Amino acid sequence: DRHPSLGENTMTAIHGENEYRYTISNSWAKVPPGMEWSEVAAVAIDHRDQVYVFNRGPHPMMVFDRSGNFLQSWGEDYFVRAHGAHIGDDGFLYLTDDGRHTVSKCTLDGHIELTLGIPESAAPFMSLMPFNRCTHTALSPNGEIYVSDGYGNACIHKYAPNGKRLFSWGEPGTGPGEFNLPHNICCDADGWVYVADRESHRIQVFNSNGKFETQWTNVHRPCGLFMPSTRCPVCYVGELGPVLGANANFPNLGPRISVMDNHGRVLARVNGSLEEDNAPDRFIAPHGLAVDSFGDVYVGEVSATAWPQIHPEKPVPRPLSTLRKMVRINN
Repeated sequence: DRHPSLGENTMTAIHGENEYRYTISNSWAKVPPGMEWSEVAAVAIDHRDQVYVFNRGPHPMMVFDRSGNFLQSWGEDYFVRAHGAHIGDDGFLYLTDDGRHTVSKCTLDGHIELTLGIPESAAPFMSLMPFNRCTHTALSPNGEIYVSDGYGNACIHKYAPNGKRLFSWGEPGTGPGEFNLPHNICCDADGWVYVADRESHRIQVFNSNGKFETQWTNVHRPCGLFMPSTRCPVCYVGELGPVLGANANFPNLGPRISVMDNHGRVLARVNGSLEEDNAPDRFIAPHGLAVDSFGDVYVGEVSATAWPQIHPEKPVPRPLSTLRKMVRINN
């Protein structure tokens, strides 16, 4: 499954810029009949480039090889509403279920090693206590667990590797260290914490003690984050487009994938097709993303949820694109 050369299909559109150029497809995953999902909330990738698709469907976790061949599924009758997924440097899979109000630390074959939160029990709204519809997780270089608690809260929680809560920070608002839907989170090799403060159109950056350091404001509704666990990393940002009637058709607002350096400078933007609402290479609602060892980007989209907000006058198409593979073109 090497990258195609441009000469193999001259009709394939190329998206992106500079070093970050891609072909985009929504037909990569070979989903077995009867196992189809409604939408994909998050994607994670292991050291073998196997792809873990955390979805809202009867088989919440579905695993594929990088060629899209189905390998296994698990999580049936356990997860309520898939939201966030990432594989830490410890080799475990961290799954955030905002409907169950929990984070599950799992082996790659689905054995639950640790649960954070009380299943089916939400903390009081905006209490800043864990959890009220938590959204995503990140691992520090020392194995501590950060959890963004976003829909019914406005804070970040930090846990020791054994699951003991160390402290929390944040409150509703738009100032430094305040949040208006902290939707995603990642951590770099120096221990800095990056939070997608979605409805404030920014990514806030903190040190390991929750102290605000800086913010990136050249994003639109940042929804998904992925940062490789290396020094001087590149950050991939999935951005949602506008949903207000007044700006629904404004250009240059997304949906898109942005590639940024660790100072927040934009290296490339990948907008996908601009021609057709449900085209194979047009983003609808990038929600979670991950990058494999080849530089290919896998994007999960909550398209069924977003479509009525984006196109209230149009019926939801069937089928609707919810998972895309961006194949990086090597120069």
